[in-house]
Amino acid sequence: MTAADTELQPKKKGLTRRQKRRLSRGVQYVVFVAALVALAVGADWDRLQNQFAQKDIAREMFPDVITLALKNTVLYTVSGFVLALVLGLVLALMRLSSVGPYRWVAGVYIEIFRGLPALLIFIFIGVAVPLAFPGTEIVGGTYGKAALALGLVGAAYLAETFRAGIQAVPKGQMEAARSLGFSPARAMVSIIIPQAFRIILPPMTNEFVILFKDSSLVLLLGVTLEERELSKFGRDLASTTANSTPILVAGLCYLLVTIPLGFVVRRMEAKAQEAVK
Repeated sequence: MTAADTELQPKKKGLTRRQKRRLSRGVQYVVFVAALVALAVGADWDRLQNQFAQKDIAREMFPDVITLALKNTVLYTVSGFVLALVLGLVLALMRLSSVGPYRWVAGVYIEIFRGLPALLIFIFIGVAVPLAFPGTEIVGGTYGKAALALGLVGAAYLAETFRAGIQAVPKGQMEAARSLGFSPARAMVSIIIPQAFRIILPPMTNEFVILFKDSSLVLLLGVTLEERELSKFGRDLASTTANSTPILVAGLCYLLVTIPLGFVVRRMEAKAQEAVK
């Protein structure tokens, strides 16, 4: 075969890049649908329903699961978040301070409390503090202990969030405030921190969601029947009824709060990106 004959033969064409992407996407859809079908066919739905979806047991949980358990969970979370907000802002300002010891203390605190599991913090508040200071009671009882534990955990993360937000504010804002006669402290409080709050609002809301879930550790502090949060409430009823339906209902109550908050966070992030554009 001559070179001329070779040139006359039609060239084999492979798949284009777009066709490859479509083929890959189609394969992924097929695998996903096959996994769903296998799950639907292989699961024993009757046993799952008997163990997790007993309507009579779920009905008996109301209204206490809302008026008691969910209410306490929200109270624990809000009080802990407020403390974390205040302490986190103070720690962030210490990290940005020109005073060396302030930066060192804040850095040590953040590294320790970010590295320790929240479980250990609750055990420390519930066990170590009473042993170290006999006869000393934390104000608010269980609610005060829960707020302190959640606040200590959340402050370490919020401090870094605040620091990033403050540093994200253009330096010209501080210079402009100083040129108008503002002192550094007044410029920080009146100009910089409000702008930083707007920047860090989405991650700050995410931290609230994390604390909301960490409030399940309040049971380690020893709670009364009237102080139970969602997880403790669900576990107690699950033990009493020998059924896991209360656990499922408690989980759905968590989602009643976390899903709307997640939607709010996504909306805020989208608006922030639009503002940047």
